[in-house]
Amino acid sequence: MSEPVIESMAEVRSHLADVIDRAHRDETPTIITRRGKQEAVVIDIQEYQRLREIAENAEEAWLNQLADEAESEGTEGSVSLEEMAVLLRTHQS
Repeated sequence: MSEPVIESMAEVRSHLADVIDRAHRDETPTIITRRGKQEAVVIDIQEYQRLREIAENAEEAWLNQLADEAESEGTEGSVSLEEMAVLLRTHQS
């Protein structure tokens, strides 16, 4: 992937097809600015899908790690939902 090109919203509007072609053909992303602030990026759809898959895999791995940690802590000292409801009702009385 090439270094990104930075263009204003007005510039991109005037040649959007070229921006898309550059993202696809040259694998060059375009960072779009508005009032000098970076707002969005145009990248090739395959690159987007690759990045999305990486993010989903990382999220899944993180959730699995949390589940493994919770499982390894065991149930000592925990209470069931029903027990918690009783405790809350008792505390409110």
